[in-house]
Amino acid sequence: MSDGVPDPRFGASPRRHRLNPTIGKARNLLQVALEKVQPGGLLLVACSGGPDSLALASVAAFFARRGSWRVGAVVVDHGLQEGSAEVAQRTADLLKGLGLAPVEVRTVQVGSGSGPEAAARQARYAALDAAAEKYQAAAVLLGHTLDDQAEQVLLGLARGSGTRSLGGMPASRLGAGGSLYLRPFLSLRRAETVTICQREGLEPWHDPSNADPGFTRSRVRHRVLPMLEQELGPGVAESLFRSASILSQDADYLDQLAREAYRELSEVSSDGAELFLSESGLAQLHPAVRQRVLALAVVALGGAGPSFERLQAAEALLRRRGSAGPVQLSGKVSVYRQSRSERALDSKLDSKRDSKQPGGCGKLVMRTNPSNQ
Repeated sequence: MSDGVPDPRFGASPRRHRLNPTIGKARNLLQVALEKVQPGGLLLVACSGGPDSLALASVAAFFARRGSWRVGAVVVDHGLQEGSAEVAQRTADLLKGLGLAPVEVRTVQVGSGSGPEAAARQARYAALDAAAEKYQAAAVLLGHTLDDQAEQVLLGLARGSGTRSLGGMPASRLGAGGSLYLRPFLSLRRAETVTICQREGLEPWHDPSNADPGFTRSRVRHRVLPMLEQELGPGVAESLFRSASILSQDADYLDQLAREAYRELSEVSSDGAELFLSESGLAQLHPAVRQRVLALAVVALGGAGPSFERLQAAEALLRRRGSAGPVQLSGKVSVYRQSRSERALDSKLDSKRDSKQPGGCGKLVMRTNPSNQ
């Protein structure tokens, strides 16, 4: 392997070979990402056997040999293709050959309710969360590259997504089980991971689904991005990556403002079934922050993030006089406007209602609907 360090078998001062610049770049990227992780902890590489994750495993193995961190790997077998078990085992053997330990193959059952790509992703992350908890991993490393990020932004644009989605995949995030996920290669091109595998003598597996035009992401990868490069000139992927970085920062700031406003303007009923938002306080917020506050309230009641259209419908209640609604926001959460007069009447009739509720001419009341649960 290309560690760039002298081999003690050949004396104290052998001629030092030059480190491949792409490998050096990848090591630097991983080292920066690992500043978030306490040295000595266990890193788990999520590895499919493809060039991106295999290159990441190879680079992580370098740090394991140096003793900086312990490095293992998880290979998820989705069982969606003939011979997937053999591919997973071959990948596990490659990873063990790199010195990674523990290396575990996890076979998952992929559902069909949310589409094949989304269902496979959901099953994969559930398996990674479980492995991280089992081994008490300090972090899980994902091999997504700049090309993946560019594809993600294009898909978000096609769906009419907001800044958070257009900000692409985050470089770090917490998983459902509290595990830290890191994407150190987001500024590395896919071709560079292929170069790393070649230089390290590793033969990656090429997932046939990545070239299947039946999948939207595959069409973006092999048709849309090349067409944009041809028509607009080179550098489209890098430009999309840069836009994602800018939008991600903007989204972080707007989310921070929304969390602060939500804490100030919201009040939850004693039974947890209703959430009250000050109408006057909401009216003073910028729409970009106000819609985020409404979305936070929905999630606080156990609902899924509402669509832009549903949030606009909820905002329209603020322009109504008197009581109005309800507006359905997600599968089980609705919102209605309660006027000051109705609010006063409710306070007299219902002694179980909280006496402390946000003030204003009226309020928005979010409520869980048991019949939709």
